[in-house]
Amino acid sequence: MTTVLEQVAVGTELSPLALPPISRTTLALFAGASGDHNAIHIDTDAAHDAGLDDVFAHGMLSMAYLGRLLTSWVPQARLRHWSARFTAITPVHGEPTCTGTVTAVEAAGDGRLATVDLKVTLADGTVTLSGTATVVLP
Repeated sequence: MTTVLEQVAVGTELSPLALPPISRTTLALFAGASGDHNAIHIDTDAAHDAGLDDVFAHGMLSMAYLGRLLTSWVPQARLRHWSARFTAITPVHGEPTCTGTVTAVEAAGDGRLATVDLKVTLADGTVTLSGTATVVLP
């Protein structure tokens, strides 16, 4: 019997991960969980002092969401490489969606390696994070 992962080919799209709007509570909880208490992410006054309109999400929160996208597709043990570039901020109340598209599949050892292009995009089309991952397929 063929598994879904055995059918992966160039052009395969991961099921998008649409997230709820980023709330101030989400930012506070992520600050506590990550240990990143940079005030521009949780304190409106600090954000204003830095010349910003409001607080914004930690870049690593978006990276964590991408990790969730990847590990909902393949087990974590199959992940061989993962990198990302932060391209824009995610404002409070922003609605991120994580997507991935397989751009290459090649033979490697006992299995295959798939390269996946990744993105986090806001409802207005702004890409806040882009990157790639390499995963081992059966």
